[in-house]
Amino acid sequence: MTPVEWAILAFVVGAALATALLRDVLASIIAFAAYSLGIAVVWLLLRAPDVGLTEAAVGAGVTTVLFLLTIAKTVRPAGEDIFVDVDLRALGVSGLLVAALATTLSALPPVGSASTPVATSRVTNYYLANAYAETGVKNAVTAVLAAYRGFDTLGEAVVVFAALIGLLVVLDREVLA
Repeated sequence: MTPVEWAILAFVVGAALATALLRDVLASIIAFAAYSLGIAVVWLLLRAPDVGLTEAAVGAGVTTVLFLLTIAKTVRPAGEDIFVDVDLRALGVSGLLVAALATTLSALPPVGSASTPVATSRVTNYYLANAYAETGVKNAVTAVLAAYRGFDTLGEAVVVFAALIGLLVVLDREVLA
């Protein structure tokens, strides 16, 4: 990993810990927004800009606004502690889980490697060979999302629409035509 990647990893882990350990709700929401932006940058580094933009919009944008609106409509309790008390047994179990999952990282191929199973699969080769001719679309990703995975894309659009309707209901600004 490059020094920039290590710095982003440290930022994401620090923001996640701050989100979990801060007692002040506003500070925790701000740490969560920072964590979400860090994860969006991670997705960009992993060459998934569509996922990164979605994480930035939904995670850092909409979710943060909803959290801020929620605490604006509630009363903040007074307290002197900045951080919550940590349950050491839960921390130990979490650490063991992270260690077990970390042992699988060495089995992953390098990011962008031409020998990954996705890059060498028959499905990927079929899409790349036939997407332009079969769909008439100039971009292979758009061809896959719109033509080959149209129902999946429609389902995602329905979820985003439902989230928008939920947001309008929460904000009490729905417009019925």
